[in-house]
Amino acid sequence: MKSLDEARALDAADPLRTYRDAFDLPAGEIYLDGNSLGALPRATVARLAGTVRGEWGRDLIRSWNKAGWIDAPARVGGKIAQLIGAQAHEVLVADSTSVNLFKLLAAAVKAQPGRRVILSEPGNFPTDLYVAQGVAETLGAELRLAPREAIVEALDEDVAVLLLTHVHYQSAAMFDMAAITRAAQAKGALVLWDLSHSAGAVAVDLNAANADLAVGCGYKYLNGGPGAPAFLFVAERHQAALRSPLSGWMGHAAPFDFGDDYAPGEGISRFLCGTPPILGLAALEEGVDLLLGADLPALYAKGQALCSAFIDVVEDRCAGLGLTLATPREGATRGSHVSFRHEQGWPIMQALIARGVIGDFRAPDILRFGFTPLYVGFEDVWNAAEILRDILTTGAWDDPAFHARAAVT
Repeated sequence: MKSLDEARALDAADPLRTYRDAFDLPAGEIYLDGNSLGALPRATVARLAGTVRGEWGRDLIRSWNKAGWIDAPARVGGKIAQLIGAQAHEVLVADSTSVNLFKLLAAAVKAQPGRRVILSEPGNFPTDLYVAQGVAETLGAELRLAPREAIVEALDEDVAVLLLTHVHYQSAAMFDMAAITRAAQAKGALVLWDLSHSAGAVAVDLNAANADLAVGCGYKYLNGGPGAPAFLFVAERHQAALRSPLSGWMGHAAPFDFGDDYAPGEGISRFLCGTPPILGLAALEEGVDLLLGADLPALYAKGQALCSAFIDVVEDRCAGLGLTLATPREGATRGSHVSFRHEQGWPIMQALIARGVIGDFRAPDILRFGFTPLYVGFEDVWNAAEILRDILTTGAWDDPAFHARAAVT
């Protein structure tokens, strides 16, 4: 992409261009942070108003049956299943990504007698490593780390479960899910994939990869809103054997019999725990429905085209200005975000945000830009790169106001 005119021509030919109007985006901003928080679908506002005023306000407790609140975790999970190559009864919406990681890691370790190692990579998303540390301490297991290029060699008869993020949160580097899964299973280990930067952004086919377990969040590319509930996947073949360590009443075989003793529910339902967050589920369902209405192959192809265009334009227009690409060039090995390193990454990102280009910063030096194909276009790519160039060439980032650190980066 060599010019603004070329960018506009690509947008004019884009079959997904009308989806931008489905989102309530502020005028004059280029929103490249869908990999941290997806934009607000317009339909979500009306859905939440109806859920609050009608289902909660008017129908009150009756809505657990009348409005299907009690079935929402399985219903929305079944929809997400269509985005990740799973069967409807293999996916459930519940809790947060961190809680779901704890549930599935603990279940996997306990189901592998004699195997006490959780294997992961250094630099994995921190919550994955923190939760794995907690599970290891709770169960008397061990968390072992190996570089991603040595993951397969690190698999041995002590590994109970391999925990990996499909698309890396910083670099966007993507594992070959099928190949890694085969290698782990050949050594007798289960594999738990974190799909937080994958679901709704890149093609995922869990069943084709013979995946065992997976988790993912709802607030990024699924556009479920801040704090949206997460999802978990348990392959059908494992559902009877695995048991959640959080034996809450919603995971009981007969929760409304109110018995004193716990009996796990059938299938995926045993991985429920507490009362479902109905407002969060309603918002998430709207975001998922919007994605399911799109041409998914076209969506994934556009995401990669946007990333490639941004890399090309930035490297051309910002050459010699201190940026280093931290993301794979090859689309087949990359998610739907692009990261550049710069020693002044934090103030540069603050300067970008002040100019209406909303990305984020990841320590120690990463400028990260997420490309959500439903509402980001090629003109956005060009303009964002031009603003970045202006900030770097003028030194506008070196304003004291841009150096002050905020709680959230």
